[in-house]
Amino acid sequence: MLSDQQREIIKATVPALKAHGETITRTFYGAMLTAHPELLNLFNPANQRGEGGQARSLAASVLAYAENIDRLGNLGSMVERIATKHVSLEIRPEHYPIVGHYLLGAIAEVLGPAATPEILDAWGAAYGQLAEVMIGREQALYTETSTQLGGWTGFKPFRVTRKVPESQVMTSFHLVPADGVPLPAFKPGQYVSVKIRPPGKPYEQIRQYSLSDAPDGRHYRISVKREDAPETEQDAPEGLVSNFLHEAVQEGDTLLVHAPVGDFVLDETSERPVVLISGGAGITAVLAMLEHLVAHTKREVVFLHGTRSRAQHSFAGRVRELARQRPGVRSVILYEAIGPEDVQGEHYDTVGRTTAERIRQYLPAGDADFFYCGPIGFMTAAEQALDELGVPLARRHSEAFAPDPSFVTGSPDARLQGQAA
Repeated sequence: MLSDQQREIIKATVPALKAHGETITRTFYGAMLTAHPELLNLFNPANQRGEGGQARSLAASVLAYAENIDRLGNLGSMVERIATKHVSLEIRPEHYPIVGHYLLGAIAEVLGPAATPEILDAWGAAYGQLAEVMIGREQALYTETSTQLGGWTGFKPFRVTRKVPESQVMTSFHLVPADGVPLPAFKPGQYVSVKIRPPGKPYEQIRQYSLSDAPDGRHYRISVKREDAPETEQDAPEGLVSNFLHEAVQEGDTLLVHAPVGDFVLDETSERPVVLISGGAGITAVLAMLEHLVAHTKREVVFLHGTRSRAQHSFAGRVRELARQRPGVRSVILYEAIGPEDVQGEHYDTVGRTTAERIRQYLPAGDADFFYCGPIGFMTAAEQALDELGVPLARRHSEAFAPDPSFVTGSPDARLQGQAA
């Protein structure tokens, strides 16, 4: 239990965290993974390189915790997002003492003499408090995913029944449980984890992929974008797992899959219009939402998707089909570049990237709920656009396909920094 004095010490360290937080978390990751290489199976190596964002994301979460040490209720969104990510990775209570040991060590190393015994004791108590909160929420999620009808614990074998190219860069994998047991329902927007060990690699790798189709109790579909080596990083490798799935996994093969989790879901109690905004691979999460909204609600829907070109435009036919199924559903497609055979009104609606002006002209009348998903650059642009449009934080719901240093807390008038570490 944190004492009042320790709370004051934590709040007093906020300036140091703002100045040195990312250095602390980089030091933490380096020390922990060197001492415990078995934990490398829990981390995407791309997020550890250069500007990959893992250290920045953890630093933002730690800062949010310190700034709200007296108002832990403000951290509801952060706790939920980190807890669901941890469950998808099978993080267990025994992992927390390891993390705490190396986090305190990193604070001591980076702050040097400024990290007094009193500061380290306060942060030890604060970490213990946060670990207790996280472990409790994660245990509830483990119970929920394992005891629901068709649920399971850990990773379960699924057979690939279909492998379907959706565009030049994306392929869908249709998965059915190898044991034939009917599948539990999931909420559109949630994801599953897939665990594989690529040939020649010493550690298993776990990746999360949105469920890109409506639930039917018989199969899950994930749609995976092949990640090429980033042009901005010299000698950086291509996406390890995405390329393995594209190139090596075939129909009839088996993948290990975790039960669905995730907090990027529709508010079923709302009757407001819904604006779904996606960039690139972000379409996979909002497509399941579109399927649900068209089939099971009468809510007005605007589906706005941005992609580089027609060659990379996944699910184009399915989205057009859904938009025709009932009144009040509109699809808007933005291409960054058009080709000589691209037809406006058929393949795309406008040229350019997602901006406030482009969103404004398609908005439904009155208040709407906004759900947006995509890579970090797209998410930054979407946030700026919604800021310009004056969309309240309480009506924004987002998921980034990378460690994301920004999210909205349960408090509608406060934005905190953080994301799953």
